Amino acid sequence: MSIIIGIDLGSTAIKVVFVKDKEIVFKEKKPTVPGQEMLAEAIIQTGLQTLGINREKIQKIGVTGYGKKLYKAATDAIDEISANAAGAFQLSSRKVRTIVNIGGQDVKVIRLSEDGKVNDFRMNDKCAAGTGRFFEMVARILDTPIFNFDELSQQATDIIDINSTCAVFAESEIISLLARGVSRENIVAGFQMSVARRVAKLIRYQTIEEDVYMDGGPARSEGLARALEEELLRPIYVLPEPQFTVAYGAALLIQNR
Repeated sequence: MSIIIGIDLGSTAIKVVFVKDKEIVFKEKKPTVPGQEMLAEAIIQTGLQTLGINREKIQKIGVTGYGKKLYKAATDAIDEISANAAGAFQLSSRKVRTIVNIGGQDVKVIRLSEDGKVNDFRMNDKCAAGTGRFFEMVARILDTPIFNFDELSQQATDIIDINSTCAVFAESEIISLLARGVSRENIVAGFQMSVARRVAKLIRYQTIEEDVYMDGGPARSEGLARALEEELLRPIYVLPEPQFTVAYGAALLIQNR
């Protein structure tokens, strides 16, 4: 068994995938904390043990993400946009034309050609609003795990307007809503819609190409996908491994180098 490893050293999570013949045979993620190289190595060791193989079976290691320069043992570093494009193109069975990536600290919109090449991309990294960090902040304020957001939003009786375009002001706005007795269900529904509006505004700066796929940690939120569909008036598809798309793309690209 010859293995290609892809590592995404992201701002909020470290993702590692083992790939054999373009198939993910092992995947794991850990929260990003100091010592990213050691954390990535620990995940790799877990993967080797899980698959019952030794390190000599690793053919290449591709690394990407904010911390890509921190992992010295990589075969090469891959830029995040290219890795995202390669991973999404393969995981969507070559269907994706527009990628919406909601990362820990930024939102990217990437437009692809029919053969999976990057035609254009746009990124919002000036504010945490709409990013994974924003989801974590709201979860902390509401004292509710992020994976409960969809269940709560489905129970909402009203979609509360959250108008602040800055994460700091949005935090104050949500705290004020709680103080006024607004339910968590209605706040979560409003929060998901506010994120969808921010993302849609970024998307509209480009020509949207069908089909539109979403990845990144927040892509697991069905409520966010539905809200984005309402904003854009078109279907939004979620990739099967939304948190691991970029790491997977790094593995695919390093295999051909």
